[in-house]
Amino acid sequence: MVPFFRNLVPGRGEVPYLPTMSQTPESASLAAPSPKVPSVTPRPFRVKLRGSVLTLVRLPNRRQVRGKLHQLSTSGGLMNLEQPLDEKLQVELIFHLGETTIREKVEMLFPMWATQGWLQPFRFLAMPEATRNVLETCLLSFVQQAQDSTS
Repeated sequence: MVPFFRNLVPGRGEVPYLPTMSQTPESASLAAPSPKVPSVTPRPFRVKLRGSVLTLVRLPNRRQVRGKLHQLSTSGGLMNLEQPLDEKLQVELIFHLGETTIREKVEMLFPMWATQGWLQPFRFLAMPEATRNVLETCLLSFVQQAQDSTS
């Protein structure tokens, strides 16, 4: 490679000339390192309950709304309701899975119209690790029971 001080633009005096990437093969090794790809955590598995688990939603004003779980995972789920709840509303969700009662705070997400009522997604807020483990165990046993009944 020609030293930098000798690279002058012809006819312009002392203006330095910087070669392009295609003109300097050794500059390819000087390329910027590739950006780090953020690590992606695996998405929790979801169980389709199709309304077989009843829920009770306690609103901040102490009213209660009944619903049915359509899908459930350790991060949230999808609930069937007669009337949708406001998006970003934080409520208490209570339901039974087997012999376990889950009672956790959830945030309601944007509802979708379904043929028989509304499907309203939700996500769990600050669920303790012990409760998350119990929920995951219950979901795994629910899947196991479903597999045993089909075979």
